[in-house]
Amino acid sequence: MTGTRILVLNSGSSSVKYQLLDMRDESRLAVGLVERIGEQTSRLRHTPLAGGETREFNGPIADHDAALKAVAEELSKDGLGLDSPELAAIGHRVVHGGMFFTEPTVIDDEVIAEIERLIPVAPLHNPANLTGIRTARALRPDLPQVAVFDTAFHTTMPEAAARYAIDPKIADRHRIRRYGFHGTSHAYVSRATAKLLGKSPGEVNVIVLHLGNGASASAVRGGVCVDTSMGLTPLEGLVMGTRSGDLDPAVIFHLARVGGMSMDEIDTLLNKRSGLFGLCGDNDMREIRRRIDEGDQQAELAFDIYIHRLKKYIGAYYAVLGTVDAVAFTAGVGENAAPVRQAAVEGLAGLGLAVDEELNAVRGDEPRLISPPGARVAVAVVPTDEELEIATQTYALVGKNNN
Repeated sequence: MTGTRILVLNSGSSSVKYQLLDMRDESRLAVGLVERIGEQTSRLRHTPLAGGETREFNGPIADHDAALKAVAEELSKDGLGLDSPELAAIGHRVVHGGMFFTEPTVIDDEVIAEIERLIPVAPLHNPANLTGIRTARALRPDLPQVAVFDTAFHTTMPEAAARYAIDPKIADRHRIRRYGFHGTSHAYVSRATAKLLGKSPGEVNVIVLHLGNGASASAVRGGVCVDTSMGLTPLEGLVMGTRSGDLDPAVIFHLARVGGMSMDEIDTLLNKRSGLFGLCGDNDMREIRRRIDEGDQQAELAFDIYIHRLKKYIGAYYAVLGTVDAVAFTAGVGENAAPVRQAAVEGLAGLGLAVDEELNAVRGDEPRLISPPGARVAVAVVPTDEELEIATQTYALVGKNNN
């Protein structure tokens, strides 16, 4: 392998996020986003990070093929084109890998076929991920393409954590089990937390709280995931921006039988019109906190429900792990919302959990401790870097295959 650059692609149904990294020093060479693909109002925003200015294109971009060709053109303007011998591989984020994919995988026709077979359990994500993969392979058929799966980090969960209490024959026939998501973030943050503590990942037990518009928790024992809050889909677990999280399954039957709602209507309700948005009309934690400060009781109730669920998972994963070295907050809310971090551990001093008010108020881009000095359990803020994690796994795999 002569090249040291990795292009990371995250293809959504109408968007492509991308970053180009040089793995010699893990520096970013360019970042960008193409959004509203297939519309007349498409937009490409590209930023070279070696002193160049952000460039923006507004206008129709017909499909992912056109989007990736536009990305390649922008990279070429900076001398970073897809034809560069410095480009070692393209790493693709793939949301659902089921139990088949437990680690990053070089993409071939068989891998694509298996990702396709998983579409029924990831109908919103895997088709878009596949579109990006097929387009990138067409543009650079000679270049290694690697799939890095959101679910892979969680495939180490024991059966007691991964299985639902339903007929195993039915479960296996329909691939029903708890897969978990945000795996690249949980993997990165658990390792970065160990480094912050001056230890190796194998020496620490960490509860990772990935709190963004989508939110998930994980229990990581010695660098290995043993439980996580999301399940068959990203709907299970914590209260999220627009998703309900944990729910009595009979609510669905009730809404269908008594409420007269269709399955599609219930799906939309639970995934897009629930969570914080469903409770108070806002899914931006900054706006919710502003409303609370103004005395808005609906916003305060939404916040309280969010924190109550979060605190339950902290306690549950403390019990799963037995001993905990650190609780790490990450992602948009976890990294930036000091009131969320304060409220989440409030009253948990008996478990060794507390935050220092002044340390908690500090903002920054580096991993940092916010627990009082000498605390039995470290509480940390660890900014996630899923793109770097995908690039790292891609580069390691391509290098291994070329040795």
